[in-house]
Amino acid sequence: MIYTFKPYRPTPLLTKHLKMGKPTSPHGDTLEVASKYFVKNGKPWIGVMGEFHFSRYDHREWRHELAKMKAGGITVVSSYLFWIYHEEVEGEFTFTDNNDLRAFVEACDEIGLDVFLRIGPWAHGECRNGGFPDWLYKKAPIQRQNDPTYLFYARRFYEKVYEQVKDQLFCNGGNIIGLQIENELVDQSEHLGTLKQMATEIGFDVPIYTVTGWGYDGGTRFPVDEFIPVFGGYPEGPWFEHKDPLPPSVHSFFLSMRNDGAIGADLLVNAVGKTSGWRIPYERYPFATCELGGGNQVTHHRRPIINPMDIYSLAVVTFGCGNNLIGYYMYHGGINPIGKLSTTQETKETGYPNDYSVLSYDFQAPLSEFGEAREHYRLLNQIHLFAQDFGHVIAPMEMAEATTSIDRYDTTSLRYAMRTDGNGGFVFVNHYQRLTDMADVRDVVFNTGAVQFPSIDVCGDIAFFMPFNLDLSGNLLRYATAQPLCRVEDTFFFTAIDGIKPEFCFEDGTVLTPTAGLNSAVSHNGIRIVLLTAEQATYARKLSGKLYVGDKCDLYEFDGALTTVAGGDFAYAVWNGTAFEEHKQHEAFAQAELIAEAVNEPFEPPYLRELTMNGDRSRVWKKLTVTTPDGFVEFPDACDVSQIYADGEMVADNYYIGVPWRVPAKLLYGKECYHVMSELKDDFYREF
Repeated sequence: MIYTFKPYRPTPLLTKHLKMGKPTSPHGDTLEVASKYFVKNGKPWIGVMGEFHFSRYDHREWRHELAKMKAGGITVVSSYLFWIYHEEVEGEFTFTDNNDLRAFVEACDEIGLDVFLRIGPWAHGECRNGGFPDWLYKKAPIQRQNDPTYLFYARRFYEKVYEQVKDQLFCNGGNIIGLQIENELVDQSEHLGTLKQMATEIGFDVPIYTVTGWGYDGGTRFPVDEFIPVFGGYPEGPWFEHKDPLPPSVHSFFLSMRNDGAIGADLLVNAVGKTSGWRIPYERYPFATCELGGGNQVTHHRRPIINPMDIYSLAVVTFGCGNNLIGYYMYHGGINPIGKLSTTQETKETGYPNDYSVLSYDFQAPLSEFGEAREHYRLLNQIHLFAQDFGHVIAPMEMAEATTSIDRYDTTSLRYAMRTDGNGGFVFVNHYQRLTDMADVRDVVFNTGAVQFPSIDVCGDIAFFMPFNLDLSGNLLRYATAQPLCRVEDTFFFTAIDGIKPEFCFEDGTVLTPTAGLNSAVSHNGIRIVLLTAEQATYARKLSGKLYVGDKCDLYEFDGALTTVAGGDFAYAVWNGTAFEEHKQHEAFAQAELIAEAVNEPFEPPYLRELTMNGDRSRVWKKLTVTTPDGFVEFPDACDVSQIYADGEMVADNYYIGVPWRVPAKLLYGKECYHVMSELKDDFYREF
């Protein structure tokens, strides 16, 4: 069957119409924003942005974690600033240790990452009071509006933040390229304008200012052209108060929509934007995301299990829909700090709709709360490598939808779209929907209007994109039934798509059909094509300009040395310009063993409320010992809540979701440790 597309109708490109900050650094670098895409040093650019809350992680490990993020294809690190972390006690500002904002931004710079600060003042992020200190409610009872008292304290907070980062602003030669003002404030346009004016008066001069754009049908109301609206989407909604399965996500389909009103629905019930008659003028801004779900947090009453394909398919779909700033929330999990006066997580006790773990902010992210790599870390990097090497090609391209629309409950029809400039482009396909079996679709022939692909079968849980009329160093690739990955000089790397025969057809009539693998290189008119298997591609990393493929290991570079996320001996292949050379490397490593012994309750747990949620629950205690500090140990026990205490201090906690809980052995090694588990009851949404 031939699958076609709606006619491509390019929208006008607007330039220099947005009121952003200085676009030029003292080094001569430039970063500007047009209506369709971002422009870096004169070329269309797609940034890959990953959220990492520095204040939710041990500052002594920041550089290692940032190096992992960079190896995973992240180019920009975004982070909330939680006011309560920095001024929990009124007038006592803390910018040291895990709260050392300046050191974190400098660490990003050292690793080679740009920074996007989300400075609030209100942040949410499942933090207590949305990040507001408790004292603010007494001193400024009217918040998030143009109330003089509130603005006084908000300005003071902004000023303190500015003191920490002023030397690292892009306009001063630093790596801070953007600022998000407020968060999920849908109906206070004047206030958003006031906050930006206040920030710029203080000295925050950056090339990009954003606000979150989601919120009811028309999106957030904000001063037109003063901000770029940024969007998001999640595979699940653990903030919903009910315990029923959710309907199929709109993010499984290629739709010309950016605003997802489901995000933050738990906190937007009182907003007035729904009836304002407002509509964001989307045509003035590039499609940008800041909360593309890198995972999903769990609440006590709703506990989804995130499948890696939940995340990868979401990223593929939004990319196919035109996403030109790929921003994940979260990309790296973390641990909530315990404050001087209270815990800092969101709870129903603080007036919020949800109960979250005291410590855990793992988010089932690509990199866990303890820095462990998950499968979607590997899958997503395939998009990131492509965006870095081909971003200038695809960024100006716009989405053309499938000729026929399908219903969200349709599991038999093909879901597809393309991004094109009218001649070349990329066909995108998503054949995955969360918790749903999709019917195989056979004999699929795409006709883009410029090129007709050969017949393929689309089967199993897959999401992919294929190029047509793509220039490869002067050679026009008419089509490829493989996914482009990256390039090293005149060698172009592709990923084999499961179940689809790879075929590369050039304008001169040459057809190449390589067999996927490290030794698949074939030459054509001065270029090479290398086709990696799907598994090899997930372990491909570009480090210091070289392409590596780990042997089932996650490579990254730290202080000039090659290492792996998991530790221990590893093997890899590196491209030398003509072929892959294979290497092995030894690292001392002794995987810890866990010894767990049942004991009577050794002490009353200080966080008893979390163990007795929704009524009394029986508790089981175990004394823990690990034999070495290396690797991770698993806790497979079915329970409601787990808490681990080391030398009397709670160091980790977890809501059981049906999969083993993994904890680093170094957290327990050499300490007196206890594990307490509360009784599992049938009082929450579960997928196990």
